[in-house]
Amino acid sequence: MTSYLIRRLGIAVVTLVLITFLVYGLIRAMPGTPATNQMAVMDPSKQLTPEAIARINRLYGLDKPWYTAYFVWMTNVVQADLGVSFTRNMRPVADLIVERAPATLMLSATSLVLAYVLSIPIGLWATAKANTLPERTVSTALYMLYSLPAFVAALYLQLLFYVKLDWLPLYGMRSDNYPSLSAAARALDLLKHAAMPVACFTYVNLAYYSRFIRANMQEVVRQDYIRTARAKGVGPRAIIYKHAFRNTLIPLVTLMGLSLPGLFSGAVILEQIFQWPGMGRLYFEAIGQRDYNVIMGLTLMFSVLTLAGQLLADMLYAVVDPRVTYS
Repeated sequence: MTSYLIRRLGIAVVTLVLITFLVYGLIRAMPGTPATNQMAVMDPSKQLTPEAIARINRLYGLDKPWYTAYFVWMTNVVQADLGVSFTRNMRPVADLIVERAPATLMLSATSLVLAYVLSIPIGLWATAKANTLPERTVSTALYMLYSLPAFVAALYLQLLFYVKLDWLPLYGMRSDNYPSLSAAARALDLLKHAAMPVACFTYVNLAYYSRFIRANMQEVVRQDYIRTARAKGVGPRAIIYKHAFRNTLIPLVTLMGLSLPGLFSGAVILEQIFQWPGMGRLYFEAIGQRDYNVIMGLTLMFSVLTLAGQLLADMLYAVVDPRVTYS
């Protein structure tokens, strides 16, 4: 086990360096810099001089070749310093991430729990009712939901629940009078603002996970040991829940491990549509503003979470399947 962990951690470190090196090179190749971005929003009569632009570039470390600047950035990261934001009053990037994380977690954690709580029973029910009219109807509906882009669904929900029915707020996380509300009213206000984003986050995962579980269960129930269990008189419920479902846990655990980055990354487009102050929207804004340190700080966090999720999934294999060992 120890040698396996050391080997996996070594591969993860190399992968992380390659990912961040590539992303840093790509963002530095984008047209524009923080200095030119500032000039775009300035009064045309008060444009920066070339000397001022050169000073800003030196201040931000943009006067160095991108590969040199990358190693400076990586050296700071090793010292637990993600740098400062160029466009947000030189605030530390770590503070910005901590500030935006709760808003993203509120959406993503809720939607992920809902997706798993609903998709597992739906997937098992679809397996038990395979090739019946109700099962085919539900499967078709899930397939249609999976095919519908989340940002399109977001616009339709806004038209329905805000424009037509006026039941839910259009965007944002809180109402203007939020500080003056009671505790119960604040919770209700957050719930109303989060309802449409959570629905958009949830339905795609629900459709995918349900079909994923059903597909794996359909493969398992055709195995010889399932036929043997049926021949011995084991009931359909026991076959589905006790025998078949346990053997679909490995691919499901893999899926859960890969869901870990989504807990913090959110959805860039959805958070932008709903003006939700999470990390997905921060990422979107940082790209538009060429805020390199913020982009790299978020990229680093998402990459670490992705690698950690894969490692966690591998470690859980031995829990759900005793045949798996790491010796």
